[in-house]
Amino acid sequence: MTKLARQQTIIELAHEAPLPNQQELVKVLGRRGFQVTQATLSRDLNELRLVKTPEGYILPNGDASNEPLPAVSRVVREFVREVRRAQNLLVIKTIPGSAQPVAVAVDAEGWDEVVGTVAGDDTILIISGNNKKARQLQTRLEGFRA
Repeated sequence: MTKLARQQTIIELAHEAPLPNQQELVKVLGRRGFQVTQATLSRDLNELRLVKTPEGYILPNGDASNEPLPAVSRVVREFVREVRRAQNLLVIKTIPGSAQPVAVAVDAEGWDEVVGTVAGDDTILIISGNNKKARQLQTRLEGFRA
């Protein structure tokens, strides 16, 4: 399981209710398949800017709508293995379990070149309006990997 997936799970849990203390949160994440140390969890909570209250850790202003998504440049650099173009389509290969966070980051950018994305476990299909836009998007994504 990736850091991005773990942090997304923490955000989802924070939507449901204030998160318990770190020791309890380590157990909750363990039950969801994330084996994490308290030190790693502490870094995650800091990076996600969760706020400690008497009730537990909460998202700023009580919700995640203000939480920025990871930058597309970061997720592409960390998770994308290959970008291949076939006319107006791009096939993006990622490390296992990372296609969906990368697709979310691409979608969040609102780029004109992207008509839509479909993500599996380690593969994303990006549909562009035409060959030229697909080529431009391929160049942009490969630039993040350099």
